[in-house]
Amino acid sequence: MVNNKIIPVILCGGKGSRLWPLSRESFPKQFLSIFSENRSLLQDTVNRSSKIENIDDPIVICNESHRFIVAEQLRAINIKPQVILLEPFGKNTAPAITLAALKALENHKDSTLLILSSDHIFNNEESFIRSIKAGTKYSENNQLVTFGITPQSPHTGYGYIEAERALNINKLDGERIIRFVEKPSLNYAKKLIKDKKYSWNSGIFLFKSRTIIYQIEKYAPNIFQSCQSSIKNQNYDLDFQRIDKNEFNKCPSVSIDVCVMEKTDRGVVIPLDAGWNDIGDWESVWKNSKKDSEGNAIKGKIFLKDSRNSYFRSEKKLIVGLGVENLIVIDTDDALLVTQKSCTQKVKNLVNDLIESNFKEAKENKKVYRPWGYYISTMEDEKWKVKLISVNPKESLSLQKHKFRSEHWVVVSGEAELEINNKKYHLSINESSYIPIGAKHRLSNPGTNPLLLVEIQSGSYLGEDDIIRYEDNYGRD
Repeated sequence: MVNNKIIPVILCGGKGSRLWPLSRESFPKQFLSIFSENRSLLQDTVNRSSKIENIDDPIVICNESHRFIVAEQLRAINIKPQVILLEPFGKNTAPAITLAALKALENHKDSTLLILSSDHIFNNEESFIRSIKAGTKYSENNQLVTFGITPQSPHTGYGYIEAERALNINKLDGERIIRFVEKPSLNYAKKLIKDKKYSWNSGIFLFKSRTIIYQIEKYAPNIFQSCQSSIKNQNYDLDFQRIDKNEFNKCPSVSIDVCVMEKTDRGVVIPLDAGWNDIGDWESVWKNSKKDSEGNAIKGKIFLKDSRNSYFRSEKKLIVGLGVENLIVIDTDDALLVTQKSCTQKVKNLVNDLIESNFKEAKENKKVYRPWGYYISTMEDEKWKVKLISVNPKESLSLQKHKFRSEHWVVVSGEAELEINNKKYHLSINESSYIPIGAKHRLSNPGTNPLLLVEIQSGSYLGEDDIIRYEDNYGRD
């Protein structure tokens, strides 16, 4: 029995570029509904952890550019986190975990931290919970617990953990960690999975906050000092806490495995056999999806004939496959990926090539989330752009003006309240308004239903940085 509450620490970093074009830097895979119609991987992670005995509200760590996406997705499942820590840039898992442990110690004497990635899936949640429960007796004894996945194949995309003795999924005993093996070659992986002492490294950890802080101080004092300095100013912004950029920049980028787990004598590994997958590429999505009798998994408007063992996904248009096999086909509003399943590990490198070639589709989505709702860029040219804007009930955009563009708004659904140069207007369905260049204006939704409108921009420059804000409900500059 855990004496203190278990705090889930949800790591929301990462770009998920292997799942491009659905996952992009502006909206990575942890926020996508890949297997569910209405729940993201992040939401599934939070809901899964809430079923653990003696669980507390989570600490969530994300990049500051994703803060409103995280806040909205947590709000949608009625979860109020203890805090959302905003990293100015990713520094791997050791700094993120250090920040979370320091934050936990501010409000709790010595809580137990359960470190979870936000993009994992488990087909057997009961088995997941049993393994976590088995780990608590070790974490209570000031040991650092990680969870080893029973290997299903000689996978070269995962790291491996060597235990002192063979792992037994039926007993769930913790075994002392001998070493970590980075992603091996195929031949080496084939040897490792024959030995029950080896398991896949899940990246899930369980330890007391004081214990991990002590170990980080011991093995990586520079990380501890940088994180302690970067969080001490208590810089809050609504539900978020910002991390000092200058101090955090001094922090090395290193994983908790390399930083602590490979050096400590307190590490133990507990077997975990719960249908785990980190959804690292499109082939893993295909493997974990429901398939037809020909081995095809489809999502969206798809028609296949004489096709086998493929994954087709369409966000809008009809895709027809004829006489194909072992393909991954992903179609979004602005990009189409067609690849052999065997090449999906290379998509990450492909995205880097697209970035170097200045394709904005490599990083940006057409749908962009804001604290008040979202907008979708539907059409554009050099001097004009059309957007669909959705404003949540009782929310408002900032009071702002533009130096280079005018805007024309047409209400499609709901009610709009406009402020233009200190005058207020009310718009209903099919009514419109014009905002000249340089006019100080604000858009609000006074109703109880979402406000949907079409925005037509026209001007010499249409970049999102052409905004001068005067007032903002969300603390933005």
